[in-house]
Amino acid sequence: MDEEDRIEEASSNSSLRRVGTGSSSDRRWVNGSEVGSETVPFPEFKDVADYSFGNLRRRLMKKPKRADSLDVEAMEIAGAHGHDLKEISLLGTIGIAFQTLGVVYGDMGTSPLYVFSDVFSKVPIRSEVDVLGALSLVIYTIAVIPLAKYVFVVLKANDNGEGGTFALYSLICRYAKVNKLPNQQPADEQISSFRLKLPTPELERALGIKDALETKGYLKTLLLLLVLMGTSMIIGDGILTPAMSVMSAMSGLQGEVEGFGTNALVLSSIVILVALFSIQRFGTGKVGFLFAPVLALWFFSLGSIGIYNLLKYDITVIRALNPYYIVLFFNKNSKQAWSALGGCVLCITGAEAMFADLGHFSVRSIQMAFTCVVFPCLLLAYMGQAAYLTQHPDASARIFYDSVPESLFWPVFVIATLAAMIASQAMISATFSCVKQAMALGCFPRLKIIHTSRKRMGQIYIPVINWFLMIMCILVVSIFRSTTHIANAYGIAEVGVMMVSTVLVTLVMLLIWQTNLFLALCFPLVFGSVETIYLLAVLTKILEGGWVPLVFATFFLTIMYIWNYGSVLKYQSEVRERISMDFMRELGSTLGTIRIPGIGLLYNELVQGIPSIFGQFLLTLPAIHSTIVFVCIKYVPVPVVPQEERFLFRRVCPKDYHMFRCIARYGYKDVRKEDSRVFEQLLIESLEKFLRCEALEDALESTLNDPDRVSVASDAYTDDLMAPLIHRGKQRSEPEQELDTDVLPSSSVGASMEEDPALEYELAALREATDSGLTYLLAHGDVRAKKNSIFVKKLVINYLYAFLRRNCRAGAANLTVPHMNILQAGMTYMV
Repeated sequence: MDEEDRIEEASSNSSLRRVGTGSSSDRRWVNGSEVGSETVPFPEFKDVADYSFGNLRRRLMKKPKRADSLDVEAMEIAGAHGHDLKEISLLGTIGIAFQTLGVVYGDMGTSPLYVFSDVFSKVPIRSEVDVLGALSLVIYTIAVIPLAKYVFVVLKANDNGEGGTFALYSLICRYAKVNKLPNQQPADEQISSFRLKLPTPELERALGIKDALETKGYLKTLLLLLVLMGTSMIIGDGILTPAMSVMSAMSGLQGEVEGFGTNALVLSSIVILVALFSIQRFGTGKVGFLFAPVLALWFFSLGSIGIYNLLKYDITVIRALNPYYIVLFFNKNSKQAWSALGGCVLCITGAEAMFADLGHFSVRSIQMAFTCVVFPCLLLAYMGQAAYLTQHPDASARIFYDSVPESLFWPVFVIATLAAMIASQAMISATFSCVKQAMALGCFPRLKIIHTSRKRMGQIYIPVINWFLMIMCILVVSIFRSTTHIANAYGIAEVGVMMVSTVLVTLVMLLIWQTNLFLALCFPLVFGSVETIYLLAVLTKILEGGWVPLVFATFFLTIMYIWNYGSVLKYQSEVRERISMDFMRELGSTLGTIRIPGIGLLYNELVQGIPSIFGQFLLTLPAIHSTIVFVCIKYVPVPVVPQEERFLFRRVCPKDYHMFRCIARYGYKDVRKEDSRVFEQLLIESLEKFLRCEALEDALESTLNDPDRVSVASDAYTDDLMAPLIHRGKQRSEPEQELDTDVLPSSSVGASMEEDPALEYELAALREATDSGLTYLLAHGDVRAKKNSIFVKKLVINYLYAFLRRNCRAGAANLTVPHMNILQAGMTYMV
């Protein structure tokens, strides 16, 4: 892979260093968004205050009121970029549907390799009722879960085209303040992809659910735990899918190659798994174009072989379309049939991928591919295998390869092996995406992320997770040595993820869609009941391998919740110990030290107030920069924040302090890595626009001789994000703020006024500071439990959370910014 086609979100632990500002010529341009920031809770805001907009003069004559958190540059383009989904032609949809075969349906497409062999390992075939009953179970399982649930309902519960557990959680967080990491602000609702429709007051049920979720802390915790559990199960799938798929494909050699026994099967599977995980660092972009044709050929093979077996052996197996055979199957086999149900669930492995991978495709394309290709091909494949079993009941252990015509064995074996590797690739990539989203929401320790393609930024590679998955896969294959035992573990992970999706979609139906109560309850009643039955069936296999996904899920759930809990306490400590504005006024504009030319970018996690770590810099440094920008990187509950809407600015303290706050907003699917110069350039340009807009407001207010006008140099600007010039919706203001300002679009700033001397002076000071260089002031905060804390809290905070902090990646700018441009200071918070 070409070196220039790789982007690395690098990071390392860096020691405390004294900064040399240097000149711009010897500085290395750095993307400031790489500076790692733990996403932790932010203060919640009051309800939206309604107010109307009249003409310009009437608005300006009102007593000004500062609305919270708007960025001039972002508002300038927000209305012009609605980010509406464009209609795709039928031909285009067909093309995308073809691509989904290689990404979405690999796991489900390879299930015919092992479903019947696992089912009939529990239920021996004694009559055609056994075959028809098992076939009927498979048919209706595929029809109810993937087709009825996912294709027709769940796919519609997407977050602006994004799917998956975190997408549902993000969607719910936009309509109710249930996030344990509440980083919402009124300005975030101006992001063009936010698309928020508040529940109407008439629907008391939706509002009642919203109020219950917002006011009851235990409900927020339960919802978070549910999401984390679903994510943990997906990571468990990333371990079991490669092991199951590769072993199933390689098992075809056992009856075909003499002397190919269990040891050879295990060894060859491990070799392929090592090769599979070793090529992850190159990314899927180079070989991605092969995925869809291979899987299309695989589905064609499944359908063709199924038709061949139906016509040759027993076409009457289509009687299994009658669900009464399921009743006969259970009446005949009773307890054994219940055990076989755990193997039957394997026919829908990968169904969650239809929703999780939605962001790469579209709802129509996924629906078209499943209904027109995947569903009929799978039915034909299972019917063909059932027809073969009616004539050869002893062939259940190798049913797939035995049912393949002998002349086609080796071509089908090669295609099956490639299909198994592609299915594994899809789950590995999904695991990487889940971990990245968890990091974005502050629920996973920071890890190094490598973006393997500049064109498709969703293609990522996380080395630590990759090698962890590989080691776990090798251990699973080595310990279980059989697809039957791995299948027992596989089913629990799949059903667990599906049940989490059922609960979250039900909440979406009640809270957001405001569906009829009867229909909304039918969804969990029907699909939840089916999934519960399958879950109870697979739980009976805990001692036979089912404990594996539960151990994995518990492990990752513990890590994520501890990280989230520690981050919450850390943020609360920072809010509690932030520097008061009275203290800043006492210091004066010199901040009690010498101001030297240059810009200091102090990274912190507060969207309001001055972080206490700033006081540490004032105490330890002999001088401080002439311009200080408090940079806060935060995540908003949307998939992607457009680049033009990235920054928010506000002034901190009066003008002569030259202190500002910059909030850089990212969605949970965003890549925090831009071109090397972009972040600093956009930050300076946006700051200049902010200053010009501020001066324009002052000039307009002066022209109107408003006696209630408050100067932009006054303390009213303290810690208040700049208001929008033109607002397209409703705003809310902080309780202590009493100023309201409506202004003009920033595109008209330069033409509307001549720059006054004060503005010229401030712009000149900003340019001088820019020329002198930018310094990154990085805060390293640590938390310790108080001596009188309970033992469990001390264990979690002082040892477990501290261990995770020491071993996670430090600020991502540390490797890409020259060390002479970095200064770190540490603080310890007692919680």
